[in-house]
Amino acid sequence: MGNTSIEKVRCLVIGSGPAGFTAAIYAARANLKPVVYEGLQPGGQLTTTTEVDNFPGYPNGITGTELMEDLRNQSIRFGTDVRSGFATKVDFSSRPFHVTIDEEKTLLAETVIIATGAAAKYLGLESEEKFKGMGVSACATCDGFFYKNQDVVVVGGGDTACEEASYLAGICKKVYLVVRKDYLRASKAMQERVFNTKNIEVLFNHATKEIVGDNSGVNGAKLIKNGNEEVFVPITGFFLAIGHHPNSDVFKQYVDTDEVGYIKTIPGSSKTNVPGVFACGDVQDPNYRQAITAAGSGCMAALDAERFLSALGH
Repeated sequence: MGNTSIEKVRCLVIGSGPAGFTAAIYAARANLKPVVYEGLQPGGQLTTTTEVDNFPGYPNGITGTELMEDLRNQSIRFGTDVRSGFATKVDFSSRPFHVTIDEEKTLLAETVIIATGAAAKYLGLESEEKFKGMGVSACATCDGFFYKNQDVVVVGGGDTACEEASYLAGICKKVYLVVRKDYLRASKAMQERVFNTKNIEVLFNHATKEIVGDNSGVNGAKLIKNGNEEVFVPITGFFLAIGHHPNSDVFKQYVDTDEVGYIKTIPGSSKTNVPGVFACGDVQDPNYRQAITAAGSGCMAALDAERFLSALGH
């Protein structure tokens, strides 16, 4: 078993993106003595984007990594205990909740704030990995601005892909929507919007073979048409819109999720179906998935946790 010591915590925050650290800032200031476990990707998805230009309060922009470092330091300033490690097992059947970290250390937590985020799905190409943050992105609203008047590709055939393509069409010169099948899965309204947008070209029956570029970033994509014909499109941006996977698997036995895995919260709050367990950020947000909305929901989670504890007289 290794180390079987049990530690008691008033407020345990699982995850370290904008939601987790904002929750920690509020929880620490309310004297809940929060403990944050940073998870597999400390800082969350923001650390995979380069420039963040849409987070209020940074008029000149900031890198995703710097922004997370700032939030982390701010939470530490108020007494947050930030640790590396991730939750491998939980038992929410009774309070205090049992949370196992890295399969060896068990914590007893009075309240738990889940801020484990979501991971964008990628195609799994080597070239995709190579150009991440240099032309390859999984968030059009985060990065679209950098491709003003340029040509880009969006991969996907669902509502998200059509939405991203429409959004980018307002910024970019040309948008190629690369669809594996010969139809769009998106709703009729979204399909119409795409087909009626002059600078979106839908490429049906196309799959991505490789993303091409140099030290300055992406400059093209090699596509396979109808399973055999190779097509090259000159582009500077390559956007993935094939879905996200919320990091909720470890909690699913106790916490209600939707069919994709997003944790369900009581509308207008961060409360889950388990009293004392709260969820914030992208793990419970299939709609907005922005750093600022994640931070806002992290604030809600900390306030909800504090009210929960004070109602119990803790």
